[in-house]
Amino acid sequence: MAISPSFASIWFLLLLSLAHCKTVKRDVKALNEIKASLGWRVVYAWVGDDPCGDGDLPPWSGVTCSQQGDYRVVTELEVYAVSIVGPFPTAVTNLLDLTRLDLHNNKLTGPIPPQIGRLKHLRILNLRWNKLQDVIPPEIGELKKLTHLYLSFNNFKGEIPVELANLPELRYLYLHENHLTGRIPPELGNLKNLRHLDVGNNHLTGTLRDFIRSGDGFPLLRNLYLNNNQLSGGLPEQLANLTNLEILYLSYNKMIGAVPPKLAQIPRLTYLYLDHNSFIGRIADGFYKHPFLKELYIEGNQFRSGTKSKGTHKVLELTDTEFLF
Repeated sequence: MAISPSFASIWFLLLLSLAHCKTVKRDVKALNEIKASLGWRVVYAWVGDDPCGDGDLPPWSGVTCSQQGDYRVVTELEVYAVSIVGPFPTAVTNLLDLTRLDLHNNKLTGPIPPQIGRLKHLRILNLRWNKLQDVIPPEIGELKKLTHLYLSFNNFKGEIPVELANLPELRYLYLHENHLTGRIPPELGNLKNLRHLDVGNNHLTGTLRDFIRSGDGFPLLRNLYLNNNQLSGGLPEQLANLTNLEILYLSYNKMIGAVPPKLAQIPRLTYLYLDHNSFIGRIADGFYKHPFLKELYIEGNQFRSGTKSKGTHKVLELTDTEFLF
C-alpha cells in the first residue's frame, strides 16, 4: 500500500505552488498605492513589488494571500499600531477578496469612504483607536458576511445607520467612545447572531422601550453597553425577554422610574449597572437571591433608604480583543 505524503510535504507543495502563481494585478496595484501612502514605518518591511512575495522575497508583513485558480489574491491586511498618519487609504477598497481588514490603533483621519461596501467577503473590520471622522457610512450594511465591526475610539458623528441591521452574520458591534447622536435603531434587534453591543460614551437619546420593541429581538445578546449617554425613560419589562443577557450597563444616563422585579428572572444576568440615573423605589429581593448576579451597582439614584448594592463595584471594561476570534 502506498504511503501517503506527510503533512510537511503537502504544506511545502502548497507553498511552492503559491510561490509560482502570479498575484492579480488589481491587488498588486492597490497594495503599492497603499505602500506609497503609509510612510516609512510600513515601507521598510514591504520589500519588492509583489505583496504576496516574489521569488526569494516573502509576502509583505501583515499581508496574507490565498490561491484562487492560477492566481494569488490578498485576503487579509493587518497594519496596526504603527502610527499611520493621514486619510483612510481608499485603495484598500480595491482588495475585493479581503476577509479581514485591521488598521486599528493608528492615526487615520477623515471619513471611511463609501466604497467600503465593495468588500463583499469581509468578515472582520477593525478600525478602532484612530481619528476617523464624519458619519458611519451606511454602505457598511452591504457587507453581508461581516461578523466583527470595531469602530470605537474615533470621532464619528451623526446617527447609528439603520443599515447595520442588514448584517445577518454580525456578532460583535463596537461603537463606543465616539460622538454619535440620535436614537439607537430598534432594527438592530433583527440581528439574530449579535452577542455584544457597545454604544457607550456617545450622545445617544431615546428610551429603552423604543429600542427593545419586540419580544423576539436580540435572541443571542449577552452584553449590552449603553452607559454614558442621554437615554431617558424607564426600564421596560421587555428586557426580561433577553434570556441570554449577562451584562446590562446603564450607568450615567437620565433614566427614571422603578426597576421591574421581572428583570431578576433573566437567568444568566451577571452584571447590572444602574448607577447615576434617577431610578426610584426599591430593589426586589429576587436580585439579591439571583444565583449568577455578582454586581448590582445602584449609587447615584433615588432609591428608598437602606437599598444596597450587591458585590464590590469596579469599573467594568471588556477590551475589544477579547472578542476578536
